[in-house]
Amino acid sequence: MTTTSTDSPAASSRLDVLDWRRRVERLYAAVREEAVRDPGAAHATWRRGRDELLGGHPASPLLPEHREGFAGLPVAPYDPAHRHEVEVTPWTAGPDADGGSFSYRTGTDGVVSFERAGTAELPGVGSLALWWLVGYGGGLFVPVRDGGSGRASYGGGRYVLDTVKGADLGSVGERLVLDLNFAYPPSCAYDPEWACPLPPAENRVDAVLEVGELHEGPWAEH
Repeated sequence: MTTTSTDSPAASSRLDVLDWRRRVERLYAAVREEAVRDPGAAHATWRRGRDELLGGHPASPLLPEHREGFAGLPVAPYDPAHRHEVEVTPWTAGPDADGGSFSYRTGTDGVVSFERAGTAELPGVGSLALWWLVGYGGGLFVPVRDGGSGRASYGGGRYVLDTVKGADLGSVGERLVLDLNFAYPPSCAYDPEWACPLPPAENRVDAVLEVGELHEGPWAEH
C-alpha cells in the first residue's frame, strides 16, 4: 500500500506508520481469504479498506488538502480476466546478468536494491519480472508500467505486489496470484515529497490495463 521506503514523510510519526502497516496486512489477509470464494467481493473489500486508510489515517500519503471532502479512490470495476494465477520461472542467471537487478534512490532509505527472483507470463499482457528486496527480511516486489500509464493510470507505474509492506495477494497451490485489478500507485503519486521505486524495463508492457486504481483525482500527478 505504501512505497518500499522504510519511513513515512516527517509529518507522520513512526507509530502511525506502524499502525498503517498493521492495517494493510490485515486488509490483505482478508482479501486473500475472501478471494478463494469470490475475487470480485475481495476486490470490493480492498477498495473500501483503501478508501478508509487513505481518507482518514494519519499516515496516509494524501496531502491534507486532498483529504477534505475525500469521496474515495478512482478504481475500475473488477475484471476477472485480469486475475492471473501464474507459474513463476525462477531467475538463474544471477544478479549480475543483464536484467538481474536494479536499484532506486528513495526519499528516506538511500539506495534500495532489488535482485530478480523470477519471471511470470501473463496472457494478453506480457512478461513481468519478480523482484526480491535486498535487505533485512526481504520481500517480493512486482510493479508494472503499462501502455496506459500517464493516461489511464499513474504515469510512473503501479504496484501489484509489495509484500514487505503487506501487499500480498497470496498463491493458489504453487501458482502466484497476480491480480492486476489490485494495481495501485506508489505514494509519490499522491505526495511529491516521496521518492518511490518505479518499474524497470523488465516490468513495462505495451498492453493498456484499464483496471486497478486509475489516473484521476486532484492528488494524481499529471
